[in-house]
Amino acid sequence: MPSEVRHQVDDGQTYPVVRLSGVLDAGSAPAVGAALLHRLAAQPEALVVDVRELTVGQPGALTVLSDVARATADWPGAHLVLCADGSAAGWIGTGLPIWPDPQEAFAALGRPSPTHFLSAPLEPAVGAARRSRELVTEACARWDLPELAGPACIVLTEMVNNVVAHAQTTMTVLLGRHGDTMSVAVRDQSPVIPHFTGSPVPVTSYGGRGLLLIDSVAQRWGSLAVPDGKVVWAFLDDTDPAHQDVPTTRMAGPDQG
Repeated sequence: MPSEVRHQVDDGQTYPVVRLSGVLDAGSAPAVGAALLHRLAAQPEALVVDVRELTVGQPGALTVLSDVARATADWPGAHLVLCADGSAAGWIGTGLPIWPDPQEAFAALGRPSPTHFLSAPLEPAVGAARRSRELVTEACARWDLPELAGPACIVLTEMVNNVVAHAQTTMTVLLGRHGDTMSVAVRDQSPVIPHFTGSPVPVTSYGGRGLLLIDSVAQRWGSLAVPDGKVVWAFLDDTDPAHQDVPTTRMAGPDQG
């Protein structure tokens, strides 16, 4: 009989808590990884994983936790911590912080900063890019990051237009402030990961030119595959000289908004 791990999500706590129960082994590890990636794709500041009711059937399956932490280290960069009981020594190999219960984990993480994170759903329609620019301009004003309004608008416009032109699915714009750095991301429901070579592309290749533009403006960027699609993300730094005098709007094609 195949093993199974059940997961229950509690969003009513200081930070979201994912409670896992069952047997973790090679058969159940992929589902655990998928569940955690799904939650992390919502851009939480931290995610508390309660493993007190989870039995490790195969020690090698623990790598799923470190793999998830590694995949999301750049974006969303959430604090991923474990809650384990007296047998916590068995979880040390994950490399994640371990606390005896969620309350102690919350105390160690400190108070959350929900005002530093924004999200908004968008349809893949004309005007989506315009609306995304409005969102990012408002966020930069709220977070006192005016120097990043122009670069963030450019990057987000390319991300949104790529969904409208290619993925053609509903999407979620995710914005976050991280000190003097700002993250912009778009989550869609297409599993196709952007392919970027860094080489010049024909003028007729919209997607390739968009990635070149993102690469030239962002401090760093990348993508994250999640169970129901992907997230394309980028970080912008207001101390980057390349961001000086960048206009807050850019010309967009008539079909892209």
